[in-house]
Amino acid sequence: MSVTFSSNSWDRVRATFRQFWAGTLQRPVVLARCVGRDPGRPEPPAPYPGQHNCHDWSWTPEQVIDRVDWELSRVTFLGDAYPHFYTGYFGPGCIGAFLGAAANNASGKVWYEPARLLPVTDLHFEYDPDNPWLRRVKAICAAAARRWQGEVLVLMPDLGGPFDVLSMFRPGEMLLLDLYDHPDDVKRVAWELHGLFHRFYDELAAAMGAGTYGYSDWSRIYSDTPCHMLSNDFCYMIGPEMFDTFVKPTLAASMRMLDRSFYHVDGPGQLPHLDSLLAIPELDGIQWVPGAGQPECDQWPEVYARIRKGGKKIQVMGGLDVFERVLATLGGRGGGVVNLYDDARDFDIKDEGLVRKRLERWGAV
Repeated sequence: MSVTFSSNSWDRVRATFRQFWAGTLQRPVVLARCVGRDPGRPEPPAPYPGQHNCHDWSWTPEQVIDRVDWELSRVTFLGDAYPHFYTGYFGPGCIGAFLGAAANNASGKVWYEPARLLPVTDLHFEYDPDNPWLRRVKAICAAAARRWQGEVLVLMPDLGGPFDVLSMFRPGEMLLLDLYDHPDDVKRVAWELHGLFHRFYDELAAAMGAGTYGYSDWSRIYSDTPCHMLSNDFCYMIGPEMFDTFVKPTLAASMRMLDRSFYHVDGPGQLPHLDSLLAIPELDGIQWVPGAGQPECDQWPEVYARIRKGGKKIQVMGGLDVFERVLATLGGRGGGVVNLYDDARDFDIKDEGLVRKRLERWGAV
């Protein structure tokens, strides 16, 4: 048994997301999955790709994809969910690896560190087609495209915003001090990283066949034209004036270059930048993530009210219970709202009937 998702199901998903982007969908977009189907074949020997084993290149890209295919064969896709493979197990901000940062996954998660610490005045980033991490990611994306031919959507890895990548090479307080001591060099390097972001994006999109099959990333928000969940978590540590001076110019430029974009607002420290973000005409939506130790998404009605007032779409992070409560705070208005699930929130196959009934309430059937 292989991945079960018909061409008619894909047509329905694409039609739903076209309406979502156009603002004509009168219900929320709801993605849910049940796991437990019989895959119909033995479990392949290759381990499931994760951040803990991202350095293990002993398995060919084809073997990696075969294991992912086996896992997806165990899944029933409900609501607006679709089969996908997320290449983000190389960690957040993998552009850092493409530019020579050292990947450290001793904790089970991938974090990048400078292989050589240089002052920002001496930092210059250049494209290296022979970078081993870039070649590995492209090879896996290409193997996925060959294997599935669009039956499974290959998701863009978490490339990382310019300032998150720069903070890998100027860690700790160094980059914060650079904003004061060397503002022109910080801006220069940020624009270098901005250009490289889009070069890597285009090359990976070509490898995964996104121009034919569609685009998405860890947000799972599908688009038939270039789209990305942009982020700069570094902004948690700076105020609005510095955000507008250093970060917003490259961010707005990326939003103009992409057909569609969301921005990942991670934690209360980024909320001071929300109004500035909402003022960017090309930004389509906001993904609000309260962060570790904070109340869940449904406890922030004022944030969603601000996003609505700013005319942007919303992505909610949390299970279906949290999602339902957020919709209630929005007065039941589900248009322009999509949930974000992760594998930890998958349902068991025995609960499929209950999940379907729940999705019926939102019209996501």
